[in-house]
Order: sequence, then C-alpha cells, then structure tokens
Amino acid sequence: MKSPAMTKNAITEGTIWKQLLLFFFPILLGTFFQQLYNTIDSVIVGQFVGKEALASVGGSSAQIVALVVGFFTGLSSGASVTIAQFFGARNEKAANQGLHNAYALAAAGGVLLTVAGILCTPALLSLMRTPADTMADSIIYLRIYFAGILFVLVYNMGSAILRATGDSRRPLYYLIICCVINIVLDCLFVIVFHMGVMGAAVATLIAQAVSAVLVTRDLMRSRDLLHLSLRDIRFHGAVLKTQLKMGIPTGLESVLFSITNIAIMAAINTFGTDTTAAWSAYGKLDAIFWMVSTAFGIAITTFVGQNYGAGRMDRVRRSTRVCLLIDLAVSGILVLFLIAAREILFRMFTTDPDVIRIGCNMLILIIPWYIVYVIIEVLAGALRGTGDVLVPMVITLTGVCVFRIIWLSVVMRVSPTIPAIIYSYPVTWTVSALAFIVYYIRKYRRSRIQ
Repeated sequence: MKSPAMTKNAITEGTIWKQLLLFFFPILLGTFFQQLYNTIDSVIVGQFVGKEALASVGGSSAQIVALVVGFFTGLSSGASVTIAQFFGARNEKAANQGLHNAYALAAAGGVLLTVAGILCTPALLSLMRTPADTMADSIIYLRIYFAGILFVLVYNMGSAILRATGDSRRPLYYLIICCVINIVLDCLFVIVFHMGVMGAAVATLIAQAVSAVLVTRDLMRSRDLLHLSLRDIRFHGAVLKTQLKMGIPTGLESVLFSITNIAIMAAINTFGTDTTAAWSAYGKLDAIFWMVSTAFGIAITTFVGQNYGAGRMDRVRRSTRVCLLIDLAVSGILVLFLIAAREILFRMFTTDPDVIRIGCNMLILIIPWYIVYVIIEVLAGALRGTGDVLVPMVITLTGVCVFRIIWLSVVMRVSPTIPAIIYSYPVTWTVSALAFIVYYIRKYRRSRIQ
C-alpha cells in the first residue's frame, strides 16, 4: 500500500479538463438521482393514495425540509472546503480533525433538529397555513422525517467529505442504492400494506439510514489520509470555528434563496391558475440547468480547495478558467435545446394550449440568460475553495436576493406583468456576475503581487 506522500493526487497533478469532467459527471448523476429521490414519495402517494396525501408530502412539508436540509448542506460545504485544503496539503492530522469535527457537527445537528422538529412541526405547518384536510398527514410525514434527520445530515456531510478528497463516484453509488431502496419500500408500504403517508415517510427514513451507514462505513476504512473512528468523533475548537465560518454563509444563502423563490411564486400566483401551472412546469425544465450548474459549482470548489491547499495557485487559476469555459459550452447547448424543444417539453406536463403558450413565453424570456449565471456559479465556487466565503455571500445575497425582492416590490406597483417579474432574473444575475468578475480579478491580481 502506498503511503500518503507517495499517492498521486490527480486533482493537483493531472490534466485539468480531463480530471474536472471525470469528477463532474458522477456529481451530475448524483444530483439527478437526488432529484428523483426527492420526488418518489410524491409520485407514489399521489397516484395510489390521493391528492390530499400528495399535498401532505409535497406541500408545506417539502418546503420545511428544503429549508432545513439546504441550510445544513451549506454547513457541509464549509467542512468539505477545509478538508479539501488539508487533503491537498497532505496534512493528515488536520484533515482527520476536520473529518471528526464534521461528524460531530452532523451528530449534534441531527439530535437538535430531531427534538426541535418533532416538537415544532404542528406550529410550523400552521404558520405556513397548511390546509386543514392535509394537516394530520403532514404532521405524520414531517415528524417521521425529523425522527430520521440525523441520517440525512450524516449522509450529506459524509458525501461532501468524500467529494472533497476527489471521490465523487462512491456518493453516487450510495445514492443510487438508496434511491432503489426507497422506490421498493414505497411500493411495499404504500401500495401493498396501504400505510399511506406514514408508509412513504418510513420508507424514506430507512433509505436515508442505509445511505448514512454506507458513507460512514466507507470513511471508516483506510482512505489515503482520512480514516474515521467513531470513538474520535468530537469537536475541535479551531477546526469547528473555521468550518462554521465557511459553512454558515453558504447555509444562509440557501435559506434566503428559498425565501426569494417564495416571493417570486407569490407574485406569479397573482396572475391565475394558468400562469401558476406554466411556472410549475417550467420549474421542472429549469431543473435540468440547475443540476448541471450545481455539479460544476461543487467540482470547482473541490478542485480549487485541493490545489489551494497544495500551494498550486497556477492550477487554481487554470482550473477556474477551464471550468468556466466548459460550463459555458455545456450551458449554451442546454439553452439551445430548451428553446428548440420548448413546446414538446411543455406538452409532457399539460395539453392546455394557454398554459403551453404562457410557459413557452416564460422560457424564451429567461433561458438565454442562464449563460450569465454560469459566471456566478463558477467564480463563487472557486472563491469558496480558497476559503473566501464572506464576500461571495454578500455579493450573492445583495445582487440576487435583496435586489430581486426590491425589484419585485417596485415592478408589481409600476408594471405588474409577467415579463416584468421574470426580468428580475436576468437583471439581478447580470449585476451579480459583474460584481463577481470585478472581485475575482482584483483578488487574482493581489495573489500575483504577493
């Protein structure tokens, strides 16, 4: 067995474009299966239990879960960046402290959220004005989900750590396995045993437990620098401070993005059912781009993190440029595809001509501007990889979130039209992208002087 010092690290030494793509595709597939995983419960209960059960699983409960898991995923990114830097520097002690601290954070967060979630579920659902006919099932689903949220946090943290070491394949394999388990158990509990929403929740809990066990078992086996020991899981003050400093801003970004999307949805809802239906269908098509964009963002964060830790600033800059060019090319192809196939794609969701017409108009207005968002995703990911999270957070929250809400509050009074609402995306993306370019160039120049 090679010692850590002799093991070649492809991310810090290999051909950048090749290693970037090899790392990117498993993340992309993992994002796809994560989307599939998240929709299985809704599809099965909607088809075999009824619309009330569907609303219980995919309505207020889903929004609460998205907020909680999104925030913790941001915290996981803080842990993954620190571990990527230590891994790239071949600092075994610091990397393992980061690993065990991350697991302590997941365990503590899991216990806290389990207790708080089970106790606060009725109040949270009432706050979101959950319909009375879905309240009972929503409480059951959400409480069971919170009962197993420790497994969700452990899997997210463990898979983020594996990706930080350059391993994006194993998290994908485990996610596929658990997705299959969830489908089988959903069919068994909901269709065969007629357990309804409770069956879907229990199936999800079991699948999440399996995913947590698999990723933890993997980290407990000797993996180059990293080795997880359950007895050594504890907080390390300095590492905890660094991980929280990097992770909390990203977590807050996720929460505020959710709030911004709720504001957009509220504005869209004022135009009636056809517009709401068109926007909902568009959101499913929109997910194609975000899967790709998110995968590139995770990939560049790991690449930059490891090379930054190894002191390879030349590869930090080159990997950022390569990732930006590849992402622009892939996004350009996606934009052309979505525009060319827009009517066919919308007909997959509805046959209503008005809904299709409105949806196609929406798509034409916003899709070409996705190219601009590529700049935000890649540069923000690259900056996070160097440990710079505060300024990217400020740029994103100011340009994308705050400015968009201000835009909405103004245009809904001055020009309350669908295009005016949709223009909030390209306008805020352009402002944020320009800010990222200016900040990245200035930081790049300072690093060259130093």
